[in-house]
Amino acid sequence: MDEILQRIYEIGIIPVIAIDDAEQAVPLARALVAGGLPAAEVIFRTAAGEEAIRRISTEVPEMLVGAGTVLTKDQADRAIAAGSKFIVSPGFNPEITRYVIDKGVLMMPGTATPGEMEQAMSMGLNVLKFFPAEQHGGVAKLKALAGPYTNLRWMPTGGVNTKNMMDYLNFDRIVACGGTWMVKKDLIDGQKWDEITAICKDAVQTMLGFSLHHVGIPCGDADKAASTAKTICALFGFPYKAGNSSDFAGPVECCKVEFPGERGHIAIGVNNIDRAIFHLGLQGVTFDESTRKIDEKGKTKAIYVQGDFGGFAIHLVRK
Repeated sequence: MDEILQRIYEIGIIPVIAIDDAEQAVPLARALVAGGLPAAEVIFRTAAGEEAIRRISTEVPEMLVGAGTVLTKDQADRAIAAGSKFIVSPGFNPEITRYVIDKGVLMMPGTATPGEMEQAMSMGLNVLKFFPAEQHGGVAKLKALAGPYTNLRWMPTGGVNTKNMMDYLNFDRIVACGGTWMVKKDLIDGQKWDEITAICKDAVQTMLGFSLHHVGIPCGDADKAASTAKTICALFGFPYKAGNSSDFAGPVECCKVEFPGERGHIAIGVNNIDRAIFHLGLQGVTFDESTRKIDEKGKTKAIYVQGDFGGFAIHLVRK
């Protein structure tokens, strides 16, 4: 996967910014970073768009900044010169799309119909903006299109918000969601940076969906694991499930073999582990790469956090 596209996927939510005053660009970018969303699509609908991109690229280098509503070659040139790492258009214009591709910059043209998508695919693109998403059938339409277009993935934008974004992000063909709900005009004009940060944090938590998945206790061998699991099931009415390395009593894993953690381990469920690794990494969390488990689609399904937590290990598991 393209490096920029991989970062977009890991971040998961791309704020779409319309900014009227370039002086607000840097504090806005820092508010987004503080909220866990170090990315933005700055649209060219306003005169301040180009300068906002330039200032963010220069003064907030950890921010992945792209340009949106790019309609002309001149806008594309100015956006790239200002520091845009990706270009997004609201619709599919073959001439502009080819122009950006030939410059070696990630291009995500807006599409809404199979015909537009096929034209973009003929140019070698396999990740497209889907716009306006909700007005064009939402995730149900994308799931229908996923059948014939097996290599396509999308970034839906338009009508996406905290309440419905998981309908999209739970579909594995969605790279990320674009949205404006955390950067509304009144919030920017009022310089409500703390409120923007709080909205971003809420969106990230909703996207990741952390919850207690199960607790693992070391039993030492198969007989003790089975006995312990069946006892817990008898006490609390939990379902019993036998496994190769562990037996389960509902949310309690009784381990037959040794796992990380002197006292056991705590499994935290998450909607997408690759995104969780990125976002926890922003907080300085590191992971034991030797424990990463990959599914048949190349997505991470489990990994342990580095470190000890009161004698327990912690690992992430995909819900």
